[in-house]
Amino acid sequence: MKPQAVVFDLDGTLLDSIEDLAGSMNRVLESQGFPVHPVRSYLHFIGDGASMLAQRALPEQERSVTQIDSLHAAFERDYRKNWNHHTGLYPGIADMLNLLTDRGSKLAVLSNKPHEFTLLNAEHFLSQWHFDAVFGQRREVPKKPDPAGVFEIAELMKIYPQHILFIGDSGVDMRTARSAGCYAVGATWGFRPRKELLDAGAHSLISHPVELLSLLDTLEL
Repeated sequence: MKPQAVVFDLDGTLLDSIEDLAGSMNRVLESQGFPVHPVRSYLHFIGDGASMLAQRALPEQERSVTQIDSLHAAFERDYRKNWNHHTGLYPGIADMLNLLTDRGSKLAVLSNKPHEFTLLNAEHFLSQWHFDAVFGQRREVPKKPDPAGVFEIAELMKIYPQHILFIGDSGVDMRTARSAGCYAVGATWGFRPRKELLDAGAHSLISHPVELLSLLDTLEL
């Protein structure tokens, strides 16, 4: 059977959001007297939720629960005002989504970005396409790589997870896909290196969004 649905990660897969994420965290680090980081450093800080982003951005000796929580809250306040200055779709994403829509593929988003910001970004950048589900990190649902979010999406779509193609740019995404029983596709245009994707169990790698269509044509799940 051909794949019946595609579930996407958000940051680093559909959206190039690194500058806005880095900008918000650097502003709050500076305001609290901590050193800031080059934008490229955030490629390795992002992917495991906003609390982990705060932990990784802090100097190691400052990573108390209280300080992490404080930085996390300050980051969300800043990002709420500054989330779309530089963020946009990666080249080829719009064409890929148009082609998937034309062929009737079911689409969804599953991100470790806070749910509020996942919805905000999706409404702004993805509103011209229909997604059956758009989920960010929610308190009541374990974050990726736990497969709970994939199972929830599969139930909503009435599709077995093994008939879903899951595409993301990080090892977290590949482990999520594998643990849920989905076909794992690594997006090499995103935040993390090819080796991380392969080491985490990617079934396939693609270097441009439109390549996803050719892959879908060859797969039997």
